[in-house]
Amino acid sequence: MALTDNCLYHYGSVWDDIPVVTHARPLRRRLPAQPSSVGEARRLVRQSLADAGRGDLVETAELLVSEVVTNALLHAGTPIDVALSVKENGLFVEVGDGSPHLPSRRSYAAAARTGRGLLMLEQMVNDWGVLPNPPGKTVWFHVTSGDHDESDLTSLERTTETASLPLGETVSVTLLNVPLLLHAAWEEHAQALLREYLLANLDPDFADEAIREHAEATDAIAVLAQRIPRPGVRMAPNELMSDAVEPRVSSPRVDVLVAHESVRHFRTLDQTLRKAITLAEDDLLLTPPAQPELQSYRRWLCRQVDQQSRGGTSSPWPAEADPPSAARGALSWDASPVTESARAMIAADDENLILAASRSALDLLGYDEQAQLVGQRIVAIIPTRYRQAHIAGFTLHLLVGRSPLIGKTVVVPALRRDGSEVVVELTVRSESVPQGRKVFLAELREAAP
Repeated sequence: MALTDNCLYHYGSVWDDIPVVTHARPLRRRLPAQPSSVGEARRLVRQSLADAGRGDLVETAELLVSEVVTNALLHAGTPIDVALSVKENGLFVEVGDGSPHLPSRRSYAAAARTGRGLLMLEQMVNDWGVLPNPPGKTVWFHVTSGDHDESDLTSLERTTETASLPLGETVSVTLLNVPLLLHAAWEEHAQALLREYLLANLDPDFADEAIREHAEATDAIAVLAQRIPRPGVRMAPNELMSDAVEPRVSSPRVDVLVAHESVRHFRTLDQTLRKAITLAEDDLLLTPPAQPELQSYRRWLCRQVDQQSRGGTSSPWPAEADPPSAARGALSWDASPVTESARAMIAADDENLILAASRSALDLLGYDEQAQLVGQRIVAIIPTRYRQAHIAGFTLHLLVGRSPLIGKTVVVPALRRDGSEVVVELTVRSESVPQGRKVFLAELREAAP
């Protein structure tokens, strides 16, 4: 059942004790978990509106039903129940799936390739919500016209505050020393990889398996998203440097309840992301490859769920990444403007590897020669307490172009070879090079005491 303007569609559920008012002759269809179901749902909406003489709603309704059915397809991977009714006061649509996860806003970057469906739904409907329909849920929306005043929109919180879905039998997983900034960047990167990997595998012969993998992997991510808090980091450069520092961007402990049927989904998540990253490293996806820290973090998360579901104990996130995989190949780039510069300059590539350093930069950081620094990752000159912020920021810059520090001068500590620190004024700019890659040029100047 679903709630619409104080009316209920009845499916037989935990809401059986609520009085039911049914709209006359609603159209109902059960659609398979296949890409063609999105087009079929659009066709049903378009035909129903045409029969009712409400062509003014077609464009809005088709876009909305496409988004909701696509989300059900990608995140549940189960048969999809669509019910719709056209009345004098507009169109009522319900989409049911077998996933227990309620939709939620994600604080992804504005340029992210995912995460905006809920915002679009809120902006285009007159009312909407989500209710339990065990073992899954039903998302509903009501549209009265193609034009909407955002002041009339109803937010999710009103509908979902009492509609958390039961998990059944669960496994309690304790995550220790959780890197919150790293997790936020990993989640956004993982969602982008999974979506592109799915699209690359929607061959008719393999679509069912690809959709199942995607639904199971995103279920695992959703389990974590419900429990792992978002870091409170402000994006203005000066505020960012004061906020994005350990221990403020880590949580000592996060307890996660994982439904028994979701435990194996973490294995699917690990396996699917490994396959997707291999394609990204071969430049077969638009999503950039994952930084070593993100790959280590994924393995740690999935291992914690697997081990603790079998009675093992929790192990804290170690904050040390596994060695990076083989580089994607040398860049076609002239290092001489950096190596011959009289200023303290360092160049790094889009794999976070240092390519070149000027004599002044080597002296400032305590290195005798280029060979001691070139080839290392940039984290070698970043104090430990800032490394999580660097990896998260670097990932999101490559993924969606988020760049709060690019082109701006900030005062930061730099790590010298002997382990001491020097405070520098740092300005970073990026330049594109062949093969669609980037080089980052950093100028350092020792800050006045």
